[in-house]
Order: sequence, then C-alpha cells, then structure tokens
Amino acid sequence: MLIADSGSTKTAWRLIDGANGQWLCEATTGGMNPYFQSPEDIQTVLREAKKALGINSPLAEVHFYGAGCTPQKITLMEEQLRQAFACGEGTQAVAARDGEVVPRISVNSDMVGAARALCGHEEGIACILGTGSNSCHWDGETITANVSPLGFILGDEGSGASMGKLFIGALLKNQLTPGLKEAFLKEAQLTVPDIIERVYRQPFPNRFLASLSPFIAAHREDASVHALIVDGLRAFLLRNVKQYDYLRLKTHFIGSIAHHYRTELSEAAALEGVHLGTIAQSPLDGLTAYHR
Repeated sequence: MLIADSGSTKTAWRLIDGANGQWLCEATTGGMNPYFQSPEDIQTVLREAKKALGINSPLAEVHFYGAGCTPQKITLMEEQLRQAFACGEGTQAVAARDGEVVPRISVNSDMVGAARALCGHEEGIACILGTGSNSCHWDGETITANVSPLGFILGDEGSGASMGKLFIGALLKNQLTPGLKEAFLKEAQLTVPDIIERVYRQPFPNRFLASLSPFIAAHREDASVHALIVDGLRAFLLRNVKQYDYLRLKTHFIGSIAHHYRTELSEAAALEGVHLGTIAQSPLDGLTAYHR
C-alpha cells in the first residue's frame, strides 16, 4: 500500500507492507497540483517517486492526498496514478475492471488527508499551513464546512507563500528593521529586479515566496519579523478558523509552517481565543494509522 501527501512544493510518500501494516520506506519528490501542472509534468514526478521507492512490482492500494485534487480533477489524477503504478501479471486482485486486475486507487484532497490524519474519526477543526493554507470542519467522517483558501493572491493567509509575500512587501517598502533588507538580498543573492521577475514573470511564484521561510525563521526574534509572522497567523485564524465552531472545538494544524512556527502560532491562537489541538509537520503518521 502506498500513501502520498502532495502539496504544491513537495510530495511525501510512504510504502506500507499490507500484510503487517509496517512501513517499508519513505521518499520525498517534487509537488504535484493538477490545476497548475500538465499530465506530462505529473508523470515526471510519479516516475521519480517510483524510482526513489524502489517499486518494481504492482501495488495493491494507492491512497493519494493532494493539493488541487478537487472533484473536477480527481479522475485525471486517478488516471495518472494508474499509468505510473500500472498493474502487471501475477498481481493479487484488489479490484477488477473489464476482466483486468487493477490496483485500488483513491484520490482525495489534501484537506481530507489532513482531517483524517489530525482528527481520525473525531469531530474537530483541521488546518493546513504549508506552502498554501486551508481549513475545514470535520464531523469525524466528512468535511461539512470549508472556507475557500483562494490561493496566495487573494487568500492563503498564514501560509509559506503568504508569509513570503508579506515579508517581501515589507522589505521593499522599507518596513523592516534597518539592515535586514541588505542582509536578505546579500544572503539570497537577489536584487530587487530579480525579486520582481520571480514574482511576476516566472512560474510558481508561490513556491519562490514560500522558499523565503528559512530566512524569516532565522530572524524571528527581530521585532519587525516577529510581528509579521504573528499578524499573518492571526489573519488565518480570523478569516478562516473563526468561521467554524472554534469556541467548542479544538483546532488542529498540519504542515511545515505550523510546525516551525508553533510558538508564534500559540501566541496568535491565544490572542484570538482559539483552542489549539495537535500540531504536526506531516500527515503520514496519522494517515498510516487511519488506513491500517
């Protein structure tokens, strides 16, 4: 059984022994999003995963959770996975279609993956804070409410891309502590025209903006940077979490931003009256338990 958690920046894979439920190996590849990438681009990443995991025989089950896997894109993603992890002769039957033995493939949104990993079969509010951000009310089995994330231009508050956008905006408008702008440009080996080029003209500006997170984290003790981080996280709570039953339920978080900025997240939650639950970097452990 193969479990995948895919975001816009990277995909985490875990191969599990179906006989005893123990995981065999893990790998990380580039991200996949069927809204922004062609089938050819997706196949390139899937071939990379197959090689990294050492998969040379057909799989019984593939459970894929990914950014951009809306109902309109699920069929496309299922077909890409079926092509990459094609069934060959001698495979144990899990499902059959027109006499052909095929692996069982399920595709769900990364939000469903986060909710299953964080809440299992319990009710709660599940949130993603990674390159992008998202949230939902989970009743224990399904998503019953979801505030649209809207992407990093109109939304994605609290995400790596949004944090990078706030940082670059403050940097270019001279709103940061004196000297920080020069330190960033020197360390990143960028000029102001380079930044404009990366944001407005090159593909995947959200990835570029999210890639600034290590510098932001390294300077989190700086007053201007600290305020930027907390304000970004408070915006996420205010515009997303507080639309659910946040006073009654715990709010759980998953993703690299939630993990690395857990101190600032706790501060923002206290200021907004949100009750924090689990904070995890990756959903793989929770999804492994769920699918067992």
